[in-house]
Amino acid sequence: MKTKKLISALFVPFLTLFFILSVTNLTAQSKHKCSDMKECCMMKDGKMMHMRDGKMMPMKKDMVMKNGTTCMVNGKCKMKDGTTMKMKDGHCMDMNGKMCCKKMEKGKCCDDMATVYACPMHKEVTSNKQGKCPKCKMDLVKKK
Repeated sequence: MKTKKLISALFVPFLTLFFILSVTNLTAQSKHKCSDMKECCMMKDGKMMHMRDGKMMPMKKDMVMKNGTTCMVNGKCKMKDGTTMKMKDGHCMDMNGKMCCKKMEKGKCCDDMATVYACPMHKEVTSNKQGKCPKCKMDLVKKK
């Protein structure tokens, strides 16, 4: 009898602890991937902003990302391969040069990936939505 009580006394707290740790782990994994982003540039209300450690300030000069992409104060981004795109309100680019989201939540970047479409013939023609190239009328193709 004493053994059953002892096992019950040890098993219930162990099971409770296991449950709490499992829930904590699931909650931590459900957070947005970009929410820990320390620094990025983004378009907000028609102006390029520089976000660092959760603080947002106007961009005063062009920024060169780690992959060679240049984000300009006017909102244009020129990739290392020469293609360009114009950022729209809510678009965000991390310091690795990757478009990471379309919206911000409480000063943190969300995990809503921006999609870029480009012309197969004219790499400089890009858009954030499907359409046709104004030069050759070919369909724009989703970039990977």
